[in-house]
Amino acid sequence: MLTSLVALLGAATIAVPLTRRFGLGSVLGYLLAGVAIGPSALGLVSQIDQIESIASLGVVMLLFLIGLELRPRRLWVMRRAVFFLGAAQVAISAAALAFLAHLAGVGWAGALVLGAGLALSSTAIVLPMLAENGLMQSRPGRDGFAVLLFQDLAFIPLVAVVPLLADQALPDHVPWHDVARGVVAVAVILVGGRFAVPPLIRRIGGARTPELFTTAALLIVCGTAYIASLAGLSMSLGAFMAGVLLSQSEYRHELQADIAPFEGLLLGFFFISVGMSADLKLAVAHPGWLAGATAALLLAKVAISFGLALLARQKLPEAIRFSLALPQASEFSFVLFGAAVAEGALAPADAALATLVAAVSMAATPVLFALSERFLIPWFETEPVPDFDTIEAADAPVIICGFGRFGQIIGRVLRMRGIRFTALERDLGQVDVVRRFGNKVYFGDPTRAELLRSAGAEQAKVLIVSLDHPEDALRVVETAKRNFPQLKIYARARNRRHVYLLMDRGVDGLVRETFHSSLKMAGDVLEALGVSHQDALRSVELFREHDERNLLESHAIYRDEKQLIQSVQQSTEELTALFEADQRG
Repeated sequence: MLTSLVALLGAATIAVPLTRRFGLGSVLGYLLAGVAIGPSALGLVSQIDQIESIASLGVVMLLFLIGLELRPRRLWVMRRAVFFLGAAQVAISAAALAFLAHLAGVGWAGALVLGAGLALSSTAIVLPMLAENGLMQSRPGRDGFAVLLFQDLAFIPLVAVVPLLADQALPDHVPWHDVARGVVAVAVILVGGRFAVPPLIRRIGGARTPELFTTAALLIVCGTAYIASLAGLSMSLGAFMAGVLLSQSEYRHELQADIAPFEGLLLGFFFISVGMSADLKLAVAHPGWLAGATAALLLAKVAISFGLALLARQKLPEAIRFSLALPQASEFSFVLFGAAVAEGALAPADAALATLVAAVSMAATPVLFALSERFLIPWFETEPVPDFDTIEAADAPVIICGFGRFGQIIGRVLRMRGIRFTALERDLGQVDVVRRFGNKVYFGDPTRAELLRSAGAEQAKVLIVSLDHPEDALRVVETAKRNFPQLKIYARARNRRHVYLLMDRGVDGLVRETFHSSLKMAGDVLEALGVSHQDALRSVELFREHDERNLLESHAIYRDEKQLIQSVQQSTEELTALFEADQRG
């Protein structure tokens, strides 16, 4: 077993960084690692069954973490996407794929199993892939999550229907014993998750024993999965229910932090096991059939998902991302195929080919998605820039460029004193928010001289630059200096280098955005530690004077990194000596 573990970890350590370096995601790396060390290639690992049983816990933990993120209120908000978009995607995809399987020569019972199994998509692939691309909070991410959630819920009745597709007589009575067992298991998870687990977590959390809290977190996941499995339900469903119930707990974030490392590792093992189970001999024997079947699966699911996304009024780039995230088969497909073979509803040969198609589709999806992000999406995401506002004749003495948090505070103080100002903001979303609260702000790009002129820069006295991006702020300063030399310019500096660049351009005044607030908190902390109010104020003032003096002195050498480092070190020593002398005095 130790040899197998070393092979697993070694293959993942080599393959995953390579695929991520080429922008293809980590899932493809795990799959390729599994193929390489599996019995069809190098044969370094032969006990696939044992690894699969352990790796399946990765999927269980993933569903638990999803449940922690899914508050019941959020589920209610998502109900339309879950139960309409999700149901439509599963039903239409299953029907289309079943029809294609029947055309390929599979009997109707087996075709229905293949259609249902291949209609599902991999939660373990899609969510990490969307997260790696920063799309989880986007419309494709939210709708994709909703579809995956419906698929996870639909998997249980799909498994229950499989025996009905076999060549067996229908049962003459309802299996009430099995139904009751499932109801009891669900009730135990619901009641325990609602009333028993939260007090236990509070007590363990209050004990401040990290390893005990981690043990309890793993027990919750594995315990709920075990209860569900005893009742013949999906282990993932049990863990998901527990996660939803604990999503309101004050220890939700700590549970996430404890489970996430195990989930990531075991989920990686799961995909390695999928790669190891791929029958390369079968692929070599039927390469054309495998390529055609995989292409048909991907094209059918992409087309169906794309059409549904457009019906759901997604924009074209969103529909492309949504459809290209979901074309692969699911980790639950393998479970469904195995159950169908055991019940006689699916021939073993058809199941072996379908399993291979499912594995190849899993490997192909990250590649297709990465290629679309690099080459396809940029074509469609270039939206026309909305027209800037026409500024009314302005004669205000102050112009504020950038009306975010920083600029708004300045504007409120000026308004309190009855001083008129013209506010310019280039972020249309920020403009909408500010206007919603009754404030007047113009949408426009203050780096353009003509916009500053229409805002009254030729008559104004002061220009305040509080843009978020340092490059934009520097361009505004340069434009104003060149075209409106009478303006006094005051700018917000994001960091120390930004200070130097603004000083190069001769602004009349600048403020480091976090400097004074940091000094205020430093003084409060000193007082909390027992330093007198007067001594705390003096310490903060000494630091402020020394730092601002050093800022002016180091301006001349900030482009020479070696000299700047020496200056910082020397400044630190001087500051320490200054504090020591002040304490002695």
